[in-house]
Amino acid sequence: LSPREGLDVEPDQLADSAPLHGSVEALLAAAPHTHCLRDPTRGGLAAALNELATTSGVGVEIEEAAVPVRPAVAAACEMLGFDPLTVANEGKLVAFVPPEEAEAALKALRAHPLGQAAARIGVVVEEHPGMVLARTPIGGRRVVDMPLGELLPRIC
Repeated sequence: LSPREGLDVEPDQLADSAPLHGSVEALLAAAPHTHCLRDPTRGGLAAALNELATTSGVGVEIEEAAVPVRPAVAAACEMLGFDPLTVANEGKLVAFVPPEEAEAALKALRAHPLGQAAARIGVVVEEHPGMVLARTPIGGRRVVDMPLGELLPRIC
């Protein structure tokens, strides 16, 4: 993307794809009542959360600052005008876990080499069904829409 946009940036060549079977196995052992797993590859976290909210008829509320985004990715998104919540994330998963199993799930995921950045980013609520809201770092709230238009293609 850097050459295409004419940016003189040499990003770290860090692949974001990873096998998830070990992480999922650890998660399900620690949180056997996990409701749902989602893949945020196409449309990023925003698409995964909106798909669940819409199909399940629930609301989702997240803390934007709790979403683990590497500083280099945040900087690139800011420079290019992308919302980090809509950027594809291969090798990641979104898990919907009962609140009483959330800490065990996080502990299990963080113990896995590929899940060290696992974070609890939000909750499912009855209010505003079919909608995802994010609390911003400055305390406001914003609607997290389903990504519109052409999603960025993945070249794998």
